[in-house]
Amino acid sequence: MLTSNDFSGLFNERFFRNLFPIPATNDLTLGELAPGFSLPDITNSRTIKFSEYRNKQPVLLAFTRIFTEKQYCPFCFPHIKALNENYEKFTAMGVEVLLIASTDEAQSKKVISDLNLKMPLLSDPSCRVFHSYKLGQALGAPLPGQLVTDIQGKLRYKHLFSFLAHNASIETLLEQF
Repeated sequence: MLTSNDFSGLFNERFFRNLFPIPATNDLTLGELAPGFSLPDITNSRTIKFSEYRNKQPVLLAFTRIFTEKQYCPFCFPHIKALNENYEKFTAMGVEVLLIASTDEAQSKKVISDLNLKMPLLSDPSCRVFHSYKLGQALGAPLPGQLVTDIQGKLRYKHLFSFLAHNASIETLLEQF
């Protein structure tokens, strides 16, 4: 795993805003239109507006915990790798996978390079999108979650972090399409 004892960059404004635990309280109802957002896609050097996918294709929103370009959540790191390894399976089914992290642009570029990411990595250092989806937070970063939307942008599946089930399995996510 790509972690080190170098914690530079960890203790920033985002860390302190997300320090105290808040459990995931996502109250979005299945069948409800997922909230819109606009975030920079660091992988492809463009801005992604979630609304652009409506009436075009289903989307897997994969919110993940990456603390810095050197510090990954031990539960999320294998999940990120598995999503990346299976990205072509999702795209072959007509699904876009959007990986959303709270790392800033420079940190995100390093993550993309180190992990050879194929999927878009959206940067949300303010955590406003994480918070709009009410995914919770703990120990300096928002909590992970996976949400699946259909072609109309309506929520069809959601998995929120818990200590018993950190992230939805790749098999479970593929079964949603």
